[in-house]
Amino acid sequence: MDLKKFIRSIPDYPKKGILFRDITTLIKDEKAFEETINQIVERSKKFKFNKIAAIESRGFVFASAVSYILKKPFIMLRKKNKLPAETHSIDFELEYGTATIEVHKDSVNENDTVLIIDDLIATGGTAEAASRLIEISKGKVGAFIFVINLFDLGGSDKLIEKGFKVENLIEFPGH
Repeated sequence: MDLKKFIRSIPDYPKKGILFRDITTLIKDEKAFEETINQIVERSKKFKFNKIAAIESRGFVFASAVSYILKKPFIMLRKKNKLPAETHSIDFELEYGTATIEVHKDSVNENDTVLIIDDLIATGGTAEAASRLIEISKGKVGAFIFVINLFDLGGSDKLIEKGFKVENLIEFPGH
């Protein structure tokens, strides 16, 4: 199944000059969604990990299903002030601004190896911040899996250069 056909492209969103790759058209099709989850599960078998994390919020859609199938604990990496217990926080740069993500301090333990799943990688800032959150929690990143890689924005390459393992299901050019 060509999953690319299920991604809607929206020009000038969220600001002029950005071509937004919309996954809602993929997840509303039960066969495309099932195929996406199956591909993530299959690719995850290449890596050693004992927990799965996802980046808020679209990453949750994919990672929670994969976590259920693989029977692995699921960790939410959330925007600032969205988690109720004690957290580790990382500030980072986005393509068009700055942000903070957090994880509960008791979500990742020493010796945990975490698979991080997200819907899309562009410049890699959010993914790098996610890796730092896992590391300051004393865990290790086993790999990243992204549904979409905007290959010419370099985020996936940046992660690979830093020594991370990366898988992408679909590739598009960026803007």
